[in-house]
Amino acid sequence: MHPVQEAITGKEQQGDLFSPYQALVQFYCAFNSRNMQMMSENWAQSDDIAMDNPLGGIKRGWTEIQPVYERIFNGSAEVYVEYFDYTIHETDGMFYAVGRERGYFRLSGEEITLAIRTSRIFKRLNGRWKQVHHHGSIEDPQLLAKYQAAVLGKKA
Repeated sequence: MHPVQEAITGKEQQGDLFSPYQALVQFYCAFNSRNMQMMSENWAQSDDIAMDNPLGGIKRGWTEIQPVYERIFNGSAEVYVEYFDYTIHETDGMFYAVGRERGYFRLSGEEITLAIRTSRIFKRLNGRWKQVHHHGSIEDPQLLAKYQAAVLGKKA
């Protein structure tokens, strides 16, 4: 299986959410357009879901995950990511995507170029793909420290 290099940005034509590709398009559309309703529709509404992102900690359940997106969407920083170098692995009831995100974080005239290893797991619920897990990590320790400092308002 060869990784797909053409990025998913969220600006692609949106079709039915029965396709793993379309579920990913919906996520990146929601994220890059700061659409909380669409983001909520992308995630399963369950206590069983989990997210582990570069800001540290594991968030479990939509009640813990939603505030992370609200902080990003309502904050003064501009954040953009797109998904590339990915593969999709599908079974009857689930799929997972393994790839990379690239993009930027802009705040107060400073821009940080993002490079994040990203995996997402979706489960088929009521005929649609719903995200149940996300893991993202920044492997460059200096970039990670700079990103965490910018987002959390601490010195790098």
